[in-house]
Amino acid sequence: MDSVIDEIKNRLDIVEIVKEHVKLQKSGVNYRALCPFHSEKTPSFFVNPARQIWHCFGSCSEGGDIFKFIMKIEGVEFGDALRILAARAGVQLKKQDPRIKTERQRAYEICEWAARFFQKNMESFAGKRAEKYLTDRKITKESIEIWRIGYAPNQWDGLLNFLIGKGYSREEVEKAGLATKKEDGSRYYDKFRGRIIFPVFDFSSQPIGFGGRIFDPEKKREKEAKYLNTPNTIIYDKSRVLYGLHKARHDIGKKDFCVLVEGYTDVIMSCQAGIENVVSTSGTALTPYQLEILRRYSDNLVTAFDMDIAGGSATEKGIEMAQKKGFDLRVALMEKGLDPADLAAKDSEKWKRAIENSVSITAFYFETAFTRFNSEVPEEKKKIAKIVLPAINRIPSNIEKDFWIQELAKKLKIKESAIIEDLRKIKDDPSGIESVSETESRPEKKNRKDLLEGRLLVLLVKNPQSCQSLASEDLACLSREFSDIIGFLKEKKGSPPPEIKEKIDYLNMKGDAEGEIVDAEKELSGCLHEIRVLRIKEDLSRLSEKIKEAEENGNSAEMEGFKKEFNLCCKKLMDIN
Repeated sequence: MDSVIDEIKNRLDIVEIVKEHVKLQKSGVNYRALCPFHSEKTPSFFVNPARQIWHCFGSCSEGGDIFKFIMKIEGVEFGDALRILAARAGVQLKKQDPRIKTERQRAYEICEWAARFFQKNMESFAGKRAEKYLTDRKITKESIEIWRIGYAPNQWDGLLNFLIGKGYSREEVEKAGLATKKEDGSRYYDKFRGRIIFPVFDFSSQPIGFGGRIFDPEKKREKEAKYLNTPNTIIYDKSRVLYGLHKARHDIGKKDFCVLVEGYTDVIMSCQAGIENVVSTSGTALTPYQLEILRRYSDNLVTAFDMDIAGGSATEKGIEMAQKKGFDLRVALMEKGLDPADLAAKDSEKWKRAIENSVSITAFYFETAFTRFNSEVPEEKKKIAKIVLPAINRIPSNIEKDFWIQELAKKLKIKESAIIEDLRKIKDDPSGIESVSETESRPEKKNRKDLLEGRLLVLLVKNPQSCQSLASEDLACLSREFSDIIGFLKEKKGSPPPEIKEKIDYLNMKGDAEGEIVDAEKELSGCLHEIRVLRIKEDLSRLSEKIKEAEENGNSAEMEGFKKEFNLCCKKLMDIN
């Protein structure tokens, strides 16, 4: 197994892999970025191409190799990361016994076979009619192939029997979100029947879920939902997935903005029109997780939602979340009654212009409110303010906020002071807006001694010759982990053991991230001095407690012994100061 892992690492460049998920910038010998695993404003995430490792020096403190990155970014186990990276590197993995494959891996396989089944069924009579429906809507045959659009036959167990024939159980197919069990448990049947199927892909272009649009020309099925989606499974969580991101992420980073739409066909038709930096929420309300994912590529969003700005709507909450997270949000204005797919099919140039001429979210709120209500009528002035004031309140820049206050006062023909007073009354609703990472546990905060010891190790790794000047009493006060590293640096014999090499690599990158060391000897001496002072102060605090305890117990002999030690420590402290 180790030889396979090493071969994958040798064939792949961690910078290229990370760059597909995070916007990296060169920083000396490293690359840096905003950490994709917690919210931050100052980049603390570093990738070192020489050592092929990454680490966050911010609050999450995550780090590791190329495998650990894929496991974290895609939320998968090691086996899945191995499969993903092996495919990317062109490394053949040994075939496993089907009985020992992980549940996740079998779910991936089930979704892949299901996608092939649906694609194959596009060749059936009913499938050809579904294909004609799509081409009549201007979706080309090439797009049908690229996006792997298929057809689910209107049968109870067509897909189920196909997957059972491939060696999967009914229970596994149900867990993958492709079968449903009757309430009495008597039988399983296909979840998707008589529907056009849109596979949903992960970052590696693997199908992980499906969306099905009802299509059955022979029967009327008004009671059934127009769209049906895979439920959450072990590999699919709709709140954490954006349709089309596997294709759009490079273009989003290149153009530094993302076009956010609502449906599968909006994405597909936009790509046909040459707009490739587009993703869809696939019918769900925008979630904090989706925003965290988009933030890795760009802070600029152009929305093309059906913009319902009624107070408390899912759209408005999504917009508020994006603004709170620091996104620059704009709105593409379209012809009434047309969605992006319709506009792209009707006139792709108009769709491009709508994106290019998008307006700020605040300007959109203004235009909508003043179009809907009469600003000359006092009662309707209040309705306009109810829509516009929350939008102004969410603007992070005071200069921009002041501009819109002036604009609103001018258009409503009222004093600015009245608007400012009403703005003060608006209370933020924090529900659902906090950063994803803020809901997770934070690492324990390090004390002063830990920080000094960490810096001391960085200095020694960067200047190993300085280890020779360390006194034995200095080594004695350091942790076992630290003394093992210093012991190796002092001896300089052969290659370090894997666990020490990993720590040395981390310390080297930490030193690079912290910047140039101007005077290593002086800083090293300062760190050692502070550590010695802290150690003596700890001893004094401990002895003070012992003296107090001995006094309370009436043990005068013991108390005198502790006092002598206390005085010796005081002398040491005076001597080194």
